[in-house]
Amino acid sequence: MVYDLLRDSSFGLIVNYASGGRFFSFAEERPEFTVPPSLAQVHEKSFRPRSKSTSENTATPPASRPASERFDAPDMPSKAELTDISKRESTIVNEPIGDQKELDPYLVTWYGDDDPDNPMNWSTKKRGFVAFSIGLLTFSVYIGSAIYTASIPSIMASFGVSQTYATLGLTLYVLGYGLGPMFLAPYQEMAMFGRNTVYIGTLFIFVLLQIPIFTAGNVQTIMAFRFLTGFFGSPALATGGASMGDIFPLKHLAYVMGIWAIGAIAGPVTGPVIGGFAAQANGWKWPIYELTWLSGFAFIFLFFLLPETYGPTILYRRAQRLRKLTGNQQLQTQVERDSAHKTVREFFTETLVRPFVLLAEPMLLFANLYIGFLYSVFYLWFEAFPIVFTDIYHFNLGVSGLPFLGFIVSGLTTYSLYCAHEKFFIEKRYNQAIESGGPMPRPEIRLWLGLWASIFIPTSVLIFGFASKADIPWIVPVIGASLYLPGIFMSFMSLLMYMSMAYPAYIASVLAGNDVFRSSMASVFPLFGHAFFTNLGLGPASAVLAGISFFLMGLFYCLIRLGPQIRKRSKYAAFDDNY
Repeated sequence: MVYDLLRDSSFGLIVNYASGGRFFSFAEERPEFTVPPSLAQVHEKSFRPRSKSTSENTATPPASRPASERFDAPDMPSKAELTDISKRESTIVNEPIGDQKELDPYLVTWYGDDDPDNPMNWSTKKRGFVAFSIGLLTFSVYIGSAIYTASIPSIMASFGVSQTYATLGLTLYVLGYGLGPMFLAPYQEMAMFGRNTVYIGTLFIFVLLQIPIFTAGNVQTIMAFRFLTGFFGSPALATGGASMGDIFPLKHLAYVMGIWAIGAIAGPVTGPVIGGFAAQANGWKWPIYELTWLSGFAFIFLFFLLPETYGPTILYRRAQRLRKLTGNQQLQTQVERDSAHKTVREFFTETLVRPFVLLAEPMLLFANLYIGFLYSVFYLWFEAFPIVFTDIYHFNLGVSGLPFLGFIVSGLTTYSLYCAHEKFFIEKRYNQAIESGGPMPRPEIRLWLGLWASIFIPTSVLIFGFASKADIPWIVPVIGASLYLPGIFMSFMSLLMYMSMAYPAYIASVLAGNDVFRSSMASVFPLFGHAFFTNLGLGPASAVLAGISFFLMGLFYCLIRLGPQIRKRSKYAAFDDNY
């Protein structure tokens, strides 16, 4: 497993390329690899076999044979010959699906159902390690948002700026990682780049951009580079879940997505804990130092050990090796064939225009608004906690970050409940439909969990707001705040799963639009958070948030009831009378 991880990592690919395939070689680059006749149809050069053969005709390299004995480019085989070739050599080029199954030996796919290079065939240990690596990547970037909050008091004192101005460092970071996926994530869907190229390349830039921040001589430089770091860190936050989908089958995806989401939440909630004590002792630069060290370690770790998980990219590189080996330029993957007919205009329409077009869909508009509201309130905690635990309970800067650990405790309990719901409710309904031969459950089945969990949102903010008093123990507002996580986690997961099921043909555009909407909305709230809580008071301000939450819960219920009718009228959503 370790060898495969090294070979498929960015480090291994660089070494492989530099050595001409001698080190960290793939199957197609090894001497024992045998090329079948169907792949030996050449155009510009003779076929060069990779291994010795018992056949006298292939015992000597073609270049040393008389011209009459070389494999010169033949005419294209007939349909009957192609059929025969495909039948005999399907172990090398995996059989295409459908009517082309026996007619297209030039389609490069997996070498059978048990191909070890297929991420879906990786061992449990390898999948687990890669999932951990993706979680580390997500955590090391997500923590960058909240770890900055510990630097705000010191930045205010060092540069003589207001709290609102200093808070821009948080706002611009969140805005950056909301806008970044619109421009960076599409490259991960291109086979020639894949996920790893974008992950490692942008993470390297992310680490380098920390240097101008902690060496900045003015606050404007800090703000500009905080936006850029969020922008270049965004692929890890936007497509980490997609990487999980690359390596885990659909029946396990909901569970591993839950683990990834909990890991993503752990980043912001541990940021104030990690950064608080450092900022208290050494000033505003030290939380940025910590972010640099953490993301730098993640870069080195992933550069050497994170393999490519995107199937089309793995096949694209395989096709390149086979074309180099045989000289047959007809050997292509399905993605290469499809992309050959796609114009630049179509590419930009899909990646930049369609997400905004889909935002006008009634279902997506509500889902994005609700998730955006929950996300925004989540970032308001970073403004409310210092008011409560520093001003009321007189915690110092370092200790005032510790109450955020309550989110992690409630998160572990929440994930257990989420798995139970998935196992005993969702899976049960699908299994019943399969066994009875009846219609599959509608996508709206996913929304009930979010609706039930929504009650935690107003409950949490009301307890926190009205219990934050000097004569009430500090643990009470901590418990109140921690109750927020079940609400945001389950609502977030249910709505994202619903959108994916309701718009299966446009899932990339749907999720990209949601990322932009929620991040843009959440980036604004911290700017007025301190004034909001201090001017209205913690209790009344929390009551306002609870009132908005109750109103949105009513719309949530309407979406469940009216969802099928709305999908039926949409030209983008999936709808079937039996679905």
